Amino acid sequence: MSATRRLLLTTGDPNGIGPEITVAAVAQLGDRAPVVVGDRHVLEPYAERAGLTLRAAQPGAAAERGVCDVVDVGALAAGDLAVGQVTAPAGFATIAYVTAAVRLAMDGQYAGVVACPHSETAVHRARIAFTGYPPLIAELTGTPLTKVFLMLVGGSLRIAHVTLHERLASALAGLTPEMVTDAGLALHRTLRSIGIAEPRIGVFGINPHASEDGLFGDDDKLITEPAVATLREHGVRADGPTGADILLGGPRDHDAYLAMYHDQGHIPVKTLAGRTAAAVTIGAGAPFSSVGHGPAFDIAGRGGADPSAVLTALQLLASDRSGGVR
Repeated sequence: MSATRRLLLTTGDPNGIGPEITVAAVAQLGDRAPVVVGDRHVLEPYAERAGLTLRAAQPGAAAERGVCDVVDVGALAAGDLAVGQVTAPAGFATIAYVTAAVRLAMDGQYAGVVACPHSETAVHRARIAFTGYPPLIAELTGTPLTKVFLMLVGGSLRIAHVTLHERLASALAGLTPEMVTDAGLALHRTLRSIGIAEPRIGVFGINPHASEDGLFGDDDKLITEPAVATLREHGVRADGPTGADILLGGPRDHDAYLAMYHDQGHIPVKTLAGRTAAAVTIGAGAPFSSVGHGPAFDIAGRGGADPSAVLTALQLLASDRSGGVR
């Protein structure tokens, strides 16, 4: 991470483990640490325990060991902090942190944004429409929602998703060849940006065995097969559609995979990586990654939270050779 273009790290839900793992990551990374975006008063007790000095962030300032640079958003009143609880003020603050960070990144002052875990329940209690980070990043960057996707990374797997947080029946009903193609192109660009010159992408079928030549329906013939053909026309080394169990149960010799819906991609990554998985929003105008686990309210404030997923997410953006995942 360069001294002039550091990453930003938002603390996530202030009532969860986000502030704790944020400070832990900063302490571990030392002179490679990101700039933290959150509320100073939330971070203070964790920074004190870690032996870190909080300092107001200045664009271009280099990271220093023993120092935590902070963009103090002022989104959560001190009296509204309730560690371990799901609250509307914390949900509001979570979105405020990400919004502030993305705007700073879009201004070119920072290299990208990593977000600690959020609570969708808390955000909804704040009366904010929210179905995860990708739609929010699309809105903040002015990118069409249909062009923004999520890639989950962990356990030696990279899996991007054409659809995400919605009713399964609705997700499948809304699938089109264009959506699959757009997701494949975004994934291809992302893989090239992290140094894979000629990435190979395995495309999952919609139905078991990718519909088995029509035995299990014509969905793949109508949607995934044309999408794969179009991707190849664009120069993408796309294979499939093939049943997800076949692609993942074999040698796994692809650089990444394209899943059609949430559980098809999340289950294998989280089975292998558990809580160390990280998520990357691809296709948007700002480099953005987040952890693949929740805010763990049950252990918040106890000093035992593991920052591994945060470190993985930071490394994902730090390794991006294009200046950010787009």
